[in-house]
Amino acid sequence: MQVQSLGYRTELIFPAFDGEIIDRGDYLVVKTPSNPTFYWGNFLLFSHPPEEGDYLKWQELFNKEIGGPPVYEHKAFGWDTTGGEIGAAQPFVESGFLLEVSSVLTARGKDLISKFSPDSSLRFLTSDDDWHQAIENQVACREPIFSEAGYRVFRQRQMQRYREMVSAGRGVWFGAFIGQQLVADLGIFWEGELARYQSVQTHPNFRRRGIASALLFTAGKYALDHTDSDDLVIVSESGSEAERLYQGMGFQVKEQQVGLWISELSS
Repeated sequence: MQVQSLGYRTELIFPAFDGEIIDRGDYLVVKTPSNPTFYWGNFLLFSHPPEEGDYLKWQELFNKEIGGPPVYEHKAFGWDTTGGEIGAAQPFVESGFLLEVSSVLTARGKDLISKFSPDSSLRFLTSDDDWHQAIENQVACREPIFSEAGYRVFRQRQMQRYREMVSAGRGVWFGAFIGQQLVADLGIFWEGELARYQSVQTHPNFRRRGIASALLFTAGKYALDHTDSDDLVIVSESGSEAERLYQGMGFQVKEQQVGLWISELSS
C-alpha cells in the first residue's frame, strides 16, 4: 500500500525506526512493541474511509493484527485520504470512538516567518535532567481526558524513542529554558525531503510569550539548514489555537487527516 497522505506518511517515520509496519495490501499494520499504550503507534491504516460493515470488521482486524487487553487497551484506525472524508464513521462514534479531524500544515524555508523569544534561551536537550524536564513538561501539558499516571508511562516510553532517534541522527529535540527551568519543548525529525515536528508543548504558566513560535522557527531552520529537508510538516487539531499559531508562522493547511480511536479503559 502506497501512502498518499502527507500526515500519515510522516507519522510512519517513527514506527519505521523501531517498530513494525506490515503491508496487507489495502491496509497497513503499524505497531510499536516498546510502547503498547501509544494509540497512534499501534493502529491500522486503511486505504479508504470506513464503509458499511466495517464497524465490526475493522475491530476484528485490530484484535487479530495488533491484539487486545491487557497489553493493548485501545483501538485506533486511520485512512489514507487527504480531504477529510469520514465515510461511514457514525457507527464508531455512536459506540464511543473519538473521531479526530486534523490539519496537516506545511512550510518551506521562504514561508517560515522569523520568531525570537527574549524571555528564554533555546537549545538542544543534552543531559538526563534536560530530558527528565521535557517529560515533566509534556505530562503537565496533557489533555484532561488522560490520567497523569497512565500518560506518564506513555510519555516516558515515547521520549525514550525520541532520544534514541536523536542519538541515531534522525532528529533533534529543542527546549526553551528560563534559567535552568525548561518551559517548552518540541522535536523535529526527518526522512528524505520531509521534516516532521513532534509534541510542541509550552508549560501552562509560560504561554502567550512567543516561546513556542521561537522554538518552531529555530527547529525548522535547523532542519532546513542541516538536512535534505525542503518541506516542514506539522499536524494539529483542525480549527484549534495551535493551528492558528502555525498559520501565523507561515504554515499553510495542505490536507485534512482523519482517524478514530477508543480507549478500552473508558469504553
